[in-house]
Amino acid sequence: MRVNWVSRVVSWVAVAVVGGVYGVAGTIAHSLTWGPIPVGLIVGAIACGAILIAVRALTHDRGAAVAAGLGMLGMLVLISGVGPGGSVVVADSLTGRIWTYLTAGLVLLVVAWPSFSRLPVRTQAAPTEDRAVREP
Repeated sequence: MRVNWVSRVVSWVAVAVVGGVYGVAGTIAHSLTWGPIPVGLIVGAIACGAILIAVRALTHDRGAAVAAGLGMLGMLVLISGVGPGGSVVVADSLTGRIWTYLTAGLVLLVVAWPSFSRLPVRTQAAPTEDRAVREP
């Protein structure tokens, strides 16, 4: 069954919105720590990686994973700047830099991962019979 381009574009917009929601949630929560453990960074990375993997696995479409990743990174960049009141969500600190590069790395890894379902299947050749003509 062939998917037409309208449904494909609509699905890309939908996964871009979902990626944006996960990007916002991870960006806001990335700085949460419990003592020395960066819990927000760990949970945010797991959540963002999981949604990217789920989109790629369920749609079998690299474009959908790109759209989700662009939504995620777009929202990260959008809310990372200085707000109108002077507040900063992603501070220029080690965890802020790790979160930015980790998110971009997750998107790159999931999008660049090869599709194993489209690799050629290696089959064994059928045993050949003796081609010599046998006379009774």
